[in-house]
Amino acid sequence: MLEIFITHRLLLFVEASRATMIIIRTFLFFLVIMATTKIALMEEQTYIIHMDKTKITDSDHQQYYQAVIDSITKLSSQEEEEENKTPTPQLLYIYETAISGFAAKLSTNQLKSLNQVDGFLFATPDELLSLHTTHTPQFLGLQNGKGLWSASNSASDVIVGLVDTGIWPEHVSFQDSGMSRVPSRWKGTCEEGTRFSFSNCNKKLIGARAFVQGYEAIVGRVNETVDYRSPRDSNGHGTHTASTAAGNFVNQASLFGLAKGSASGMKYTARIAAYKACWTLGCANSDVMAAIESAVADGVDILSLSLGGVSKPYYKDNIAIASFGAIQHGVSVSCSAGNSGPSRSSVSNAAPWIMTVAASYSDRSFPTAVKLGDGQIFEGSSLYSGKKTKQLPLVYNRTAGSQGAEYCFEGSLVKKLVKGKIVVCEGGIYSRTGVGEKVKKAGGAGMLLLNSEDEGEELLADAHILPATSLGASAAKAIRKYVGSAKKPSALIVFQGTVYGNTAPVMAALSSRGPNSAGPDVIKPDVTAPGVDILAAWPPNISPSMLESDNRSVLFNIISGTSMSCPHVSGLASLLKSVHRDWSPAAIKSALMTTAYTLNNKGAPIADIGSTSTSKSATPFAFGSGHVDPENAADPGLVYDITAEDYLFYLCSLSYNSSQIALFSSGVNFTCPKNAVLQPGDLNYPSFSVLFSKDARNMSVTYKRAVKNVGKIPSTYAVQVKEPTGVSVTVEPRSLGFKKMGEKLSYKVSFVALGGPTLTNSSFGTLTWVSGKYRVGSPIAVTWL
Repeated sequence: MLEIFITHRLLLFVEASRATMIIIRTFLFFLVIMATTKIALMEEQTYIIHMDKTKITDSDHQQYYQAVIDSITKLSSQEEEEENKTPTPQLLYIYETAISGFAAKLSTNQLKSLNQVDGFLFATPDELLSLHTTHTPQFLGLQNGKGLWSASNSASDVIVGLVDTGIWPEHVSFQDSGMSRVPSRWKGTCEEGTRFSFSNCNKKLIGARAFVQGYEAIVGRVNETVDYRSPRDSNGHGTHTASTAAGNFVNQASLFGLAKGSASGMKYTARIAAYKACWTLGCANSDVMAAIESAVADGVDILSLSLGGVSKPYYKDNIAIASFGAIQHGVSVSCSAGNSGPSRSSVSNAAPWIMTVAASYSDRSFPTAVKLGDGQIFEGSSLYSGKKTKQLPLVYNRTAGSQGAEYCFEGSLVKKLVKGKIVVCEGGIYSRTGVGEKVKKAGGAGMLLLNSEDEGEELLADAHILPATSLGASAAKAIRKYVGSAKKPSALIVFQGTVYGNTAPVMAALSSRGPNSAGPDVIKPDVTAPGVDILAAWPPNISPSMLESDNRSVLFNIISGTSMSCPHVSGLASLLKSVHRDWSPAAIKSALMTTAYTLNNKGAPIADIGSTSTSKSATPFAFGSGHVDPENAADPGLVYDITAEDYLFYLCSLSYNSSQIALFSSGVNFTCPKNAVLQPGDLNYPSFSVLFSKDARNMSVTYKRAVKNVGKIPSTYAVQVKEPTGVSVTVEPRSLGFKKMGEKLSYKVSFVALGGPTLTNSSFGTLTWVSGKYRVGSPIAVTWL
């Protein structure tokens, strides 16, 4: 109160001389600085605290961490004035399975006091992360009654855990008709909360939990008029991803008759456990960590996370740390690569033990035809299910309203100018369906939504509430020119329904790209899978456009993103797990990577909508090893296996210190070898990332690899190499002979830089081991730094 009193008294002198005022302002500024500093020291923030498991002296972790809290409270209080003491922090979560530590709300002084606690490793401020199929099983080569979908492989004891926005438990995709009893090894539960009870779980949806303490510490209590304080999904995202990975077989699924067919998850007989850690404004890192921790302890086999933040060093990346704990317990972890493409080095969730999934188009689309008054015709994309429009007047920018009308800003469109007409809108400000909402409110009869140059030719379909279509950048340029030059511009939109047989796969521009800024010695993403215009389950109380003004109710919706491609791969991993129960997460990942393909259904290289190169061909920085091929992955011939200790040696090669290593070692007394020569490129990864300096000439690096035979015996593999431009590649030995199952053989690869960097500072090749039907492929990416 002292600062307030002094400030009030000083303000009485406002009529003083200029000199006096300068003094007063200076003093006021000084007081503000003092108050701000004091507030900063007192201000609380949620932190995720990582502790060295080997230093924990009490088997009761709740009691131990409460003692830590008491200790730092006492230490920090000695530095604070009596009247300014902050309240004792409350433990939000205790982590003891996937990671070791806790989450709590601490003041700056309390955080500093942690440095005096034995076993304290690292603290990271909590943050909000963002959320990043009727036809896709067939596109992926899965057929009912055959291969991975045969009766012998349909055992339902595999458990897929999804960390997301929750689930709509009553959906037909999650019914348990005909399913056997819940596996006895399952330790999870069904938590009750708002509109969610224990009875909402069944033999299909065997577990559901909600984690909200971290989110509420940042944002405030959940508004239960817009969200459920329970595992129930109020967004749709979690229901969609859960059904994509492991939803039931549902006949006659569609969205307004579009994409009509039998919908199913990749492993439709798997069990589902839903962990809600994402809420209206995002996903708190501390809640995500608690969800992973709980999922591993509950007994999931596969973890799927369609969320993430920006790329950062692994020791600062809580998802990387927690997922490492998961794989140590035999749990495979798949994460979305992010939706920040096609920007270079935008990929997230890039730790080598995570399966990082990019997004691509399948051969199904929802095209539109836009015919201009001068006869020009352009193809777009839309999920609007009504009839075609008439040839209507076309308005844009100043002919549609006031300043901002080109973006169709709220209030910028003038009703008398747009009523009964098709409005041209630039995208990128509102959601795509949200722009259409603005047009409809102003009386518009239709909308053309134009891509920017940065968005390129990406065509994403949306469930618009009026006749509308999105259009690529080249069409957008022509339409702007036409509207600006024609005396009476007009347009007609034709909605062509569902079309199959397009050239596919094609990399989506939205999909985040490598190289991996957190660890450029590992190619990321790892693989690509269908992620554009994916139809899957949807809560009936959420409109397909996600607009409040839209009262349509659907059971299935079509949305896009790496959030959609990730659960495809999670489901495929569960298929492989059901066939190969003894395979490690690294072996499952290797099988999916080494059998991925890089040619489209027309026999040409997979294209990239986001590419600026003249060839438009995708590279490993877009699709990793290629597009997943599950049937071949079930019988890959060879696998590159990696142990937890191998990953720790890899972290040693990155020059991580002992405290940073301890974040991952989970209580094991691991020390980096002092005299060993370690290089990141020796991690037994199923791909090769080679780094050269730009002035490198005849510089060479040699990497080691080991492969395990999981195919036929006896067998001999011969190597085939496609060298990257400017680099020679030598493999020793050039053949590998296996005499028994599980046998491991090693080889070395030497890369020599023959000249300077290419125009893009990157070049690509492949290394493939071939034996009969088996082709065990690895991409090579060379980067000049």
